[in-house]
Amino acid sequence: MMKEKKNIQTQNKKSGKGGYLFLGLVVLAYAGLSLYNAPKVLHALKVSARLILEIVPVLLFVILIMALLDYFLKPEKIKRIFGREAGLKGWLIAIAFGIVSHGSVYAWYPLLRELRSHGMREGLIAVFIYNRAIKIPFIPLMIYYFGLKFFVVLTFYMIIASVIEGLLIEKI
Repeated sequence: MMKEKKNIQTQNKKSGKGGYLFLGLVVLAYAGLSLYNAPKVLHALKVSARLILEIVPVLLFVILIMALLDYFLKPEKIKRIFGREAGLKGWLIAIAFGIVSHGSVYAWYPLLRELRSHGMREGLIAVFIYNRAIKIPFIPLMIYYFGLKFFVVLTFYMIIASVIEGLLIEKI
């Protein structure tokens, strides 16, 4: 099974044409649609540009973290912290990092992929992604609108559900 995954990953890396094909199709779609309704296409391009400008700082931050991890954390240490023998500490770190992480989730995907290639458990990746739903800046608002009891119970259940999901991911 693991060998199958590695073969698929190397095949995907070798071809590398899928991204260019998708980009070409998107450009063609925009060009075709601009003939039909140019103002809406222009508006869509402006919205896309704004989104890209919002994502760039997060991507740069993630790239910096990846560089620091590559420099300071060797695969053996990542396996010890987030690997099969990680234990409770690995789960707690994944929960905490998921909660405190900010920015768009897809900006974190390259970092998670890098950690996975160095031995991070897939269940811990799922826990990290799941716990990103708990947003620290929104906690005061949630408490204000719904009350402290609601916030505590919901957060507790979200953390428990993330661990259950992580364990299910590992079983699959």
